[in-house]
Amino acid sequence: MNQNPEQLARDRIDNQLTAAGWTIQSRKTINLAAATGVAVREYSTEVGPADYILFINRQPIGVIEAKREEEAVRLTTVEEQSGEYAHARIKYFPESSKPFVYESTGEVTRFTDYRDPKPRSRPVFSFHRPETLERWLQEGKTFRARLHDIPAAHPDLPEGKATNTQPKASPNPSEGGALAIAQPLPVSNSANTKDSSQSRPGAPALPSLREGPGMGHLRDCQITAITNLERSFREARPKALVQMATGSGKTFTAITSIYRLLKFARAGRILFLVNTKNLGEQAEQEFRRYEPQDDNRLFPELYGVSRLTSSYIPPDSQVYISTIQRLYSILKGTELDEGDEEDPALGAGWKRKEPLPVVYNEKIPVEFFDVIVIDECHQSIYNLWKQVLDYFDAFQVGLTATPDNRTFGYFEKNIVSDYGYKKAVEDGVLVPYNVFEIETKITKEGAKLSLGEYIDHREKLTRKKFWNQLDEDVEYSNKQLDDKVVNPNQITLIIQAVRDALPQMFPDRIGPDGQFEVPKMLIFAKSDSHADDIINIVRREWAEENRFCKKITYRTAEGPEKEDPKTVLQQFRNSYYPRIAVTVDMIATGTDIRPLEVLLFMRDVKSRSYYEQMKGRGTRTCSLDELRLTGTRAAKYTKDHFVIIDSIGVERSQKTDSRPLEKKPGMSLKEVLETIAIGGHRDEELLTTLANRLIRLDRQISDKEREAFAQKAGGKSIKAVVKDLLNAYDPDEVESSKFKVQSQHPEASSEELQSLITNHHSQLLEQATAVFNAPDLRSYILDVRKKYDQYIDHINLDEVTRMGWVADTAAAAETLAQDFAQWIDAHKEEIAALQVFYSQPYQRRELSYAALKDLAEIIKRDKPTLAPLPVWKAYEQLDKVSGQPKNELAALVALVRRVSGMDKVLTPWDRTVDRNFQDWIFKKQAGQLKFTEAQVQWLRMIKDAIAASFHLDRDDFELDPFNKQGGLGRMWQLFGEETDALIEELNESLVA
Repeated sequence: MNQNPEQLARDRIDNQLTAAGWTIQSRKTINLAAATGVAVREYSTEVGPADYILFINRQPIGVIEAKREEEAVRLTTVEEQSGEYAHARIKYFPESSKPFVYESTGEVTRFTDYRDPKPRSRPVFSFHRPETLERWLQEGKTFRARLHDIPAAHPDLPEGKATNTQPKASPNPSEGGALAIAQPLPVSNSANTKDSSQSRPGAPALPSLREGPGMGHLRDCQITAITNLERSFREARPKALVQMATGSGKTFTAITSIYRLLKFARAGRILFLVNTKNLGEQAEQEFRRYEPQDDNRLFPELYGVSRLTSSYIPPDSQVYISTIQRLYSILKGTELDEGDEEDPALGAGWKRKEPLPVVYNEKIPVEFFDVIVIDECHQSIYNLWKQVLDYFDAFQVGLTATPDNRTFGYFEKNIVSDYGYKKAVEDGVLVPYNVFEIETKITKEGAKLSLGEYIDHREKLTRKKFWNQLDEDVEYSNKQLDDKVVNPNQITLIIQAVRDALPQMFPDRIGPDGQFEVPKMLIFAKSDSHADDIINIVRREWAEENRFCKKITYRTAEGPEKEDPKTVLQQFRNSYYPRIAVTVDMIATGTDIRPLEVLLFMRDVKSRSYYEQMKGRGTRTCSLDELRLTGTRAAKYTKDHFVIIDSIGVERSQKTDSRPLEKKPGMSLKEVLETIAIGGHRDEELLTTLANRLIRLDRQISDKEREAFAQKAGGKSIKAVVKDLLNAYDPDEVESSKFKVQSQHPEASSEELQSLITNHHSQLLEQATAVFNAPDLRSYILDVRKKYDQYIDHINLDEVTRMGWVADTAAAAETLAQDFAQWIDAHKEEIAALQVFYSQPYQRRELSYAALKDLAEIIKRDKPTLAPLPVWKAYEQLDKVSGQPKNELAALVALVRRVSGMDKVLTPWDRTVDRNFQDWIFKKQAGQLKFTEAQVQWLRMIKDAIAASFHLDRDDFELDPFNKQGGLGRMWQLFGEETDALIEELNESLVA
């Protein structure tokens, strides 16, 4: 006999209540003293019997409305009914309040806490435990209500948009509403850290770092993320996505937010979820190193931090760090193999097993965490692992640099931060990259082995070789390379090409022994077998020892003498050796290796997200001191870029963020322009596609062509037009415009407000595209584009068919040089050092080391992309000159002389001084004045001092090297009363 659907639902509800620690009773056998939590069936109220009334310590506190399974789709429609039961008087408890309300079929359950600021039901995996509801009542305010107590992250900043204004803050963050964040500690060279980009000794100052009472050090992108995330919390949005480029400080931002949740919202427990054991260890180090600005104690001294390494869960911590694999095993009550925590594919072995569903676990109830922060969330929200996230009744915050459509969908498009790689490079937070291609015929086409040939055979795992004759033709494609067929010659050809190209890529890396020092390079291999082949060939072709090149993977070696991969990674990060590391999986994501300057791709990648993560290994900034301390001893400049060497065509497969704007590849430029201007279509895909085409065009055309564009565009440059096109749909801009409309119309209804916002956005779209209404501009764009179209025919030979930088490097250098010249010209009236360069020649003697240093700091602070050394390289390429500046200030002097017209081509500053000195002394010697050998030696010291410090004063003779040679007194002995006049003459003549 089948049970009726209502009874089946109640049986399931009874089972869940029992599992959660409730005692179930009927109205006739009620005994409220039997347990802390009692659920009484069919308890009478003034509006009729309720399916369940929940009692805590003999007091009614909640209601359950039970429904049949097929009524799950109607649970939100019965909220009014369950709400009536919650507010209805019941016998013996006329004044009772029952704020906890559930609607449930036993399979689907929704929960509302009517004490919340705006009570809203939410799905829950199961019922909360009686002890939890008791604690919630004792706390008074609900967690969602306490979220409104968090002070504004930036009191002067409208939510959703960070600016460059200096914030005002109260000395006491808990009272004044300032952003309570951390003062980052110096990171030791041996630290295994992730996103530790906040404080770098010797590194250039990062732009727009907030520093003030209660503010600490935060970038604009981090303030924006925290501001928007806290607004999302206040709006009780269950999920939020923080997208920040790799290296821009996601972890630091997350820990700052967690600290604020614990301090101001009194969050109970917060889970930091990762997908590999390695990332969990790095996160633990970040928490242990975090020092809040408003407290002189470290984070673990204020709040307990526990990384889960077994099935035991400490009950007294506030922050828990765990892999999602371990949490799944805890919920299932199963043992976990540590190997499953190390696999970046989230435990491949687990996926081969039957994905058993998660069930209720009383040791870790659904309400155990208030907030779950999911690191690298693009890998952790699908398939088997989604069950873990669905289990907990908690806010979810995703962290990722590479979201895809599934990620956006999972987090319900609630993107509280959108800070991509391009923005991070523009802000100087990350370094840009260049791409160098190497292509061989076999890499592209594969090859054929003929019947009857004797060749080596090798077992993949044992690598045991045997000699045998082919009994059939073997034709292999490029995709079968290093799997079905290994071609050592193909690997050797690529490695040789890389070896020979590196000195041209890094011409300044000549060590004290006169030998080229290989920059830190990471090679991505297809498999462990492929990695071993690469390592052997690398060592042979560089004629180096074992430690020169090593493998870093989860399976580095087997047996009792295996080398710990973490040790090898630590060596690669902090020591001179290895110079080259080969990996298959371990350091593709989430590992911070700042001194890394070259990525060699010898494997293709299907996933765009995974490829961006792999590229992210090279994006980190690294100061000159850090480069030298971590082993690159020949480095002379701060890391200002990294190089991708593409030997497999991965960059051309368009998985990269390099071309994220192209949405209409099938449309011609003419169609795009006419669709926007004549057809009136202005959707995001069209605008971003046009922006992408204009960006590429801007890198190709000349200055005169740019001027012609601006004339036809009403004075707007290509960059200004592109900015308007992208801002029209930029999430930050859209959010800011919404806030602006809401502020201007506080009394408008929701319908009126939506209409105003829509109209405002339409105006933005019209302003962004109005320039293309002019047919002359459209025609000019099409005509100038035709001039730069190219057709490339690749020659397919069994040799390197293509090797060199990707297109547009010359145009990029021209753009950078132009931007620098424009910036210098725009500021020549206000900056002391520039006033000297642009003034009369006799005033140049006033040029000082301090003024130049101030100029360098202003550039790095206000326009980090125009730092002297990258601009030097751009002019070096355009002027086709060679020679390296001694330091950053010497480069800056040479650049300003070039821009101001003092030099026709870029000339290293020391060469300029040497040339002027030779001219000066030749003129002196040609006359009646003849210098002695001692005088000439002294004059050369003066020349070297001016080359180093740009101006010489009498006080400088008390310093090295003059003081060791007798100082100013010796100068007087040699030159007598002509001393002062000679110093001034050299100051003027040598810098002319």
